Amino acid sequence: MFEAQFQMAAWANGWSQVEMVGHLAAVLEGKACQALLDVPGDRRYNYAAFASAFQWRFGRRGVRNQGTVYMENGTSSRERKALQRMVNMAQKIISCDLTEIEQLYEDRCRGRILAITEGSHQHGHEVFTPLPSGIDTKNNDARSDRSHTPVEIEEDYTSATDTNSAAEPASVSKCRKMATRRYDPNYLNFGFTYTGTEEEPRPQCVVCYEILSNESMKPAHLSPFTTKHALLKDKPVDFFQRKLKDLKQRKSTIRNSATPITKAQEASYYASLRIAKAGEPRTIGEELCLPLAKEMILIMCGEKAAKQLDLVALSKDTQLDESVDVVNLANLLVYVRYEFEGMSHEDFLFCKPLPTRTTGEHIFQLLNKFIEDNGIDWKKCVRVCTDGARAMTGRHSGVVARIREVAPDMKWTHCSIHREALAAKRMPEDLKSVLDSAVRVVNFIKAQPMNSRLFSVLCNEMGSEHEQLLLYTEVRWLSRGRVLTRLFELYSEVQMFLHDQQSPLASLFDDPVWLVKLAYLADIFSRLNELNMALQGLSLTIFDLSDKITAMKKKLQLFVNKINAGDVSAFPTLENHLHTYGEELDAAVQDVIAVHLLSLKEQFSEYFPVEATPEWIRNPFTVDAEGIPKNLSSAEQEKLLELSSDATLMSELKRQSLLHFWIQRQSEYPALSLKAVQFLMPFATTYLCEKGFSVLTAIKTKYCSKMDAEPDLRLKLTALVPDIGRLCSTKQAHPSH
Repeated sequence: MFEAQFQMAAWANGWSQVEMVGHLAAVLEGKACQALLDVPGDRRYNYAAFASAFQWRFGRRGVRNQGTVYMENGTSSRERKALQRMVNMAQKIISCDLTEIEQLYEDRCRGRILAITEGSHQHGHEVFTPLPSGIDTKNNDARSDRSHTPVEIEEDYTSATDTNSAAEPASVSKCRKMATRRYDPNYLNFGFTYTGTEEEPRPQCVVCYEILSNESMKPAHLSPFTTKHALLKDKPVDFFQRKLKDLKQRKSTIRNSATPITKAQEASYYASLRIAKAGEPRTIGEELCLPLAKEMILIMCGEKAAKQLDLVALSKDTQLDESVDVVNLANLLVYVRYEFEGMSHEDFLFCKPLPTRTTGEHIFQLLNKFIEDNGIDWKKCVRVCTDGARAMTGRHSGVVARIREVAPDMKWTHCSIHREALAAKRMPEDLKSVLDSAVRVVNFIKAQPMNSRLFSVLCNEMGSEHEQLLLYTEVRWLSRGRVLTRLFELYSEVQMFLHDQQSPLASLFDDPVWLVKLAYLADIFSRLNELNMALQGLSLTIFDLSDKITAMKKKLQLFVNKINAGDVSAFPTLENHLHTYGEELDAAVQDVIAVHLLSLKEQFSEYFPVEATPEWIRNPFTVDAEGIPKNLSSAEQEKLLELSSDATLMSELKRQSLLHFWIQRQSEYPALSLKAVQFLMPFATTYLCEKGFSVLTAIKTKYCSKMDAEPDLRLKLTALVPDIGRLCSTKQAHPSH
């Protein structure tokens, strides 16, 4: 009886031979389990072998023949009647039409299966899967035109399972399609893995990669090697495991490069960013970078990989200061420093052309339009740093004056680098004449192409360290020191060349006093160049620049004291020249140098007057009750004393920049933090603007004179990293044309 129920359950659920064996083995108990030991290991996935084992151990219960059941002795009458009813039902299923099959299915099979699944005491309860309820199995248009003759129940069941249910009724097949077969790792013995999800797997051949339907997930259907892969029929499982590994590697490769056009678009963005960061013209991508990359990949990886680059599109169409570009178009360039998410940032704000006039009013209108268009509040402007041009600093109509009208609390800072250049510009007439003569010598050699080539050949023949002089440009901050240093290093070669050219300038190098003055100028302007370089850089505060200027003032006084004592050790070029020729410093020259040094000190004091700086901001931990700042309120004084006594904050100040330290104190000491940040946040120089104009000159050449340089400048100068992934997600990828 149990065997008949089990076969009906297997038929209703569409189990394969392997599934039948698995379910049967799972529900056996007691003596029935001993039959498992009678099945050979190589046949344990064969249901017929299990049936034979049970018959051998417990004896055949009956012999079926043409629909008639003959029972052996010992079989009860109840069992004989139940088995006969099962045979009779099978005969009706085989010989009746579709309508009767549906009725039999509803009345007998489905009803019995549901009864077993709902009653845990029923035999075989564990192996049944409840069929989905509410399924309409009616299909009046379908008719079964296939007739069967009465055969044994086992034969009829076997043919149904092994031929993909070809002899099953249409209504039963319709119900069975709702079930999803699961993948068994042993299917790899047949050369199949699965693709898709674990809930809805589809078998895939590991040899030819063919994908079958889920209904084919049966061992009887997963044996294509007798026809399509006949030569691989006897291959061991290791062979199929290697094929499976190769298939997974192919899938991984395809997955990584599943969208080549999208990847090409992303590569195009990154390449454009690199070009912009390098300050190169846009045309270099299409004219140089892409062809060069193709050639390298062609050599290294082959033609197939190189062709992938055809999808990459690199078409050429893809602080406050103002200056002019290559087509004499004035440009306003603005940088901004601000606090965001507990950190200070300084970044490029915009670069806009001034199409007509460059007056203070025109500059302010352009700046104000950008501020208003982007919803920025002028009242948050704390300080503005510019050069000393009249358009910027005019009392009534300058940019600074116009900004104060909309931001009354704003303060103005004169760029420290410009002030240093102005302070170093003045000098005594004796030294100025030496500088002018040196510039004429440089221009005589460097500005004339033939003289420049001849001088280069002369330096090469003499084994000189350098072969060219440097042109002097007054507007360049470092020009004087570098030009004079190079000229003095090559003064022997210059003297010889001027004599060969019979130039009247040769007499200058025959004058030892003129050479001593030239050596001094090379040294002092080199010192000033060092100061100028120290004033340049990122994230510098007023404290940083004030310390460097104060140090220079002290050094100038030291130099004066040494020169008055006849000590020239502070000027290595001058000292080496005097030592080489065994000369002493002339008294008249000594006085000229001392006067110049004192003049420099006075100029620095004029352009950098001593200002009272809030030292409690620089080091709040040195404040005590006697030295508490008087300009703070009583509550702020108490908070400052609390902060000065916090040893934990003292260690944090050593690990952070001063500005970052005070930004981090906003929640605990809001009033003190606000005052400190307002003092430290402003720019002290226009270094970033000058750097931006240098980049603009490199980008906007005479070959790209009509381009809008702002997008390229932004990519080159900004510290922000563009979100290229997000950009690609909003664009439709197209291959290169």
